[in-house]
Amino acid sequence: MRHVSARTRFGVVLVCAIVCLLSGSRLFAQAAQALRVVPLVHPDQVLVSFELTDGLTEEVRQAILSGLTTTFTYTIELRLDVPAWVDRTIATATVTSSVQYSNLEREHHLVRTIDGRTEEAKVTTDEGIVRKWMTSVDRLALFPTNLLEANREYYVRVSATARPSNSSIFWPFGSGTSAQAKFTFVR
Repeated sequence: MRHVSARTRFGVVLVCAIVCLLSGSRLFAQAAQALRVVPLVHPDQVLVSFELTDGLTEEVRQAILSGLTTTFTYTIELRLDVPAWVDRTIATATVTSSVQYSNLEREHHLVRTIDGRTEEAKVTTDEGIVRKWMTSVDRLALFPTNLLEANREYYVRVSATARPSNSSIFWPFGSGTSAQAKFTFVR
């Protein structure tokens, strides 16, 4: 039986750990690219824009066309970047985008809610509008700037999930995806 030194075992474990870390960061980078987040600070509000680039797959589209109500839920967190400590959540908002297709009328019924309040509803026959409605938000005023301290680093983190979620065919990311974008609040 061949004897392996402790130094050799340590080297093998170290190489395996580095490979795992590199693989994990590559997967994280791919997931982060699927959801793009852009915060924009105005004098009174932090506006948030985001786009889920691969959210409306062919499987999701087929589920929608079957008449199944499909909902994408976006949880948006405004967080204070605290070096060498746990980041602090300043505020949270939940945005849902839902669609239900009526086979009789051949129309998509769209509803967007923010924190449970219906903000907008519309009906369309255009699948391009449905795609944009379900996968993107543009300059949504979610957080007041009076919550922020001057000259501090903040970030907006968006997590996306979908319903129905009983199978990965409805959602290409399994349990969901998330991304974040930093900004400095200057006053």
